[in-house]
Amino acid sequence: MNYRLKLHTLFLIFIFVFSSTLNFAQQIATLEYNGGGDWYANPTAVPNLIRYCNENIQTKIDEKLHFVKPSSIDLFNYPILFITGHGNILLDENNVDNLRNYLKSGGFIHISDNYGMDAYVRREFKKIFPNLDFQEIAFNHPIYHQTYNFDDGVPKIHEHDGKPAQGFGLFYEGQLVCFYDYESDLSDGWESQAVHNDPPELREKALQMGANIIQFAFTN
Repeated sequence: MNYRLKLHTLFLIFIFVFSSTLNFAQQIATLEYNGGGDWYANPTAVPNLIRYCNENIQTKIDEKLHFVKPSSIDLFNYPILFITGHGNILLDENNVDNLRNYLKSGGFIHISDNYGMDAYVRREFKKIFPNLDFQEIAFNHPIYHQTYNFDDGVPKIHEHDGKPAQGFGLFYEGQLVCFYDYESDLSDGWESQAVHNDPPELREKALQMGANIIQFAFTN
């Protein structure tokens, strides 16, 4: 096998393995960001969502809670990263480069604003993609129509400033790579019932939308 053919073959193998990892990997993680914000908020949320997905949309996700730093190469082990909290996010240059490469390579990020993150999210993600802005996602976008249909977009789970719930996205080369729920608080809705005492029907909506996000991230 000549050198050029060998390199081409290795490249194809890498693309196949990486694509398979993104589509079929069975681990997801929460991002440990810097800046003082409570990245560790909602400790029962992601495990509850994983359990719901495994029971209802036939995933086989590891129920162990995984955490990853934005500077870590381990980012690339996870097809989807969750970001949540109430306060400041700060990404240094190394964090920014790593997250940009992660998203360009097929990774996906879901940000759930518990309350008070908006200005920081928009500031820091502008570092990752200076030429992109968060856009409100059309209600007919596939992320709202996976196993569960949300004809009116992201559901309203908790009241904050009395604003309507909105789903924003970053689109890289036409592909949604980051979903940001604002004034919705999906991740609070994933928490165990005793935490916020949300009614079952509201928690069900939050979990269904979360399942759609995971399904979209795994298959697109």
